[in-house]
Amino acid sequence: MILEELATLGLKEVNEGTSTGIHNFSSGNALLKEVYSPVDGKLIGKVKYTTKEEYEQVIQTASSAFNVWRKKPAPQRGEIVRQYGNLLRKYKEPLGKLVSYEMGKSYQEGLGEVQEMIDICDFAVGLSRQLYGLTMHSERPNHRMYEQWHPIGIVGIISAFNFPVAVWSWNSMLAAVCGDVCVWKPSEKTPLSAIACQNLMAQVLKENDLPEGVFCLINGDYSVGELMTNDVRVPLISATGSTRMGKQVGKTVGERLGRSLLELGGNNAIILSQYANLDLAIRAVVFGAVGTAGQRCTTTRRLIMHASIYDKFKETLVKAYGQLTIGNPLDAKNLIGPLIDKDAVNAYTKAIEQAQKEGGKVLFGNEVLNGAGFESGCYVKPTIIEAKNSYEIVQHETFAPILYLLKYETLEEAIAIQNDVKQGLSSSIFTDNLQEAELFLSATGSDCGIANVNIGTSGAEIGGAFGGEKETGGGRESGSDSWKAYMRRQTNTINYGKELPLAQGISFNI
Repeated sequence: MILEELATLGLKEVNEGTSTGIHNFSSGNALLKEVYSPVDGKLIGKVKYTTKEEYEQVIQTASSAFNVWRKKPAPQRGEIVRQYGNLLRKYKEPLGKLVSYEMGKSYQEGLGEVQEMIDICDFAVGLSRQLYGLTMHSERPNHRMYEQWHPIGIVGIISAFNFPVAVWSWNSMLAAVCGDVCVWKPSEKTPLSAIACQNLMAQVLKENDLPEGVFCLINGDYSVGELMTNDVRVPLISATGSTRMGKQVGKTVGERLGRSLLELGGNNAIILSQYANLDLAIRAVVFGAVGTAGQRCTTTRRLIMHASIYDKFKETLVKAYGQLTIGNPLDAKNLIGPLIDKDAVNAYTKAIEQAQKEGGKVLFGNEVLNGAGFESGCYVKPTIIEAKNSYEIVQHETFAPILYLLKYETLEEAIAIQNDVKQGLSSSIFTDNLQEAELFLSATGSDCGIANVNIGTSGAEIGGAFGGEKETGGGRESGSDSWKAYMRRQTNTINYGKELPLAQGISFNI
């Protein structure tokens, strides 16, 4: 059945090889990389890695397209994005299924990811008529000052496996209406979903007689991404991934005085107050901790509970974990699919071992699943561990469904625990106490880029800016005024008088 979905999305069948996307610069020495599904361990297809020579062709093609695309009025650029959003509506089910099968998240989450793409397209279409600047009063008579925002050029997008298509759309759809062109380097673990998106975009560009270089794709490992990060012709690199990767990208791009937009690691916590609605909280905690098998940057990794409710909620949580269904994510009855690969499984087992060595107590899980239905070796049981925030492993982000339980006495203590990690992406508090909620959201509260009350750490909407502080990178994507990252600001002053007064009252007569 999945082969039919591949064909629907313009992908060739298994073993025939798949192009690098819109640009099929297929040199004889291109590496053909096999892609296996973590769901059943089967070969999905083969993808040609982009060579250095092919990369050069892509950049030249993108540069040429930029000269055409930036001249299009922004609302016309928005019309192209609108058409792409409608095409995504048409192919939502097959694309969602491919995302699920290639990455391992549940089919419902796969559909949700495509819906997120559709939503950002709608947002970008509206934005195409709202790329505003400010007008300022000049101190000089008969002068007018204002600012404009212009396209920045080629935007390089490096995306991660856990959201193989949505994060690209966050960047590319906004960049497109801003007048930029995009070169996308997807994760080498999920290239087919990316190629499917590019194939759909190719249809839109062709139907509108636009250059195909407006949206480009390169495939490969980190070395292909390094070509972009080192390339002065790519003024902005938007990279999503680990903090380690982000530090390298930021350093490389910074050395050439380029711009980087970084969305990196998270070590997210939910504070559970004694004033919390526990029935409301249990669903948010479980989904936040085990959704996408713990492979979201916004996954709930720490649960900080008030001492008065700690034991009660701990029992409720363990019972809820015992009801979770694990298996093929394309089967609607299963809530949890596999980890992305066996390296992720090894990270899961090593993290649990480290937590136990530091004094942690496993309450549930700690099991790699084998046998019928788990042949890929990538399925694990979500795990709950009683721990302390000071443990080295708790301070570290493990991309797996491991939840650490922590205890607090005062809200100030809970906030201190919440903030006492190097990452600063998403955070949450469950409380019906207004003073607690306001303190959590105040300048002395959560230090994260996202702070929620009575909802979990996962499931951000595209209307708000998405991103975090500290080692999360400081970048902002998606909604609000995140579009400004993809443009260059220009301040303009017009003298409509017949004299030339200087600023600050300076006199200069010749």
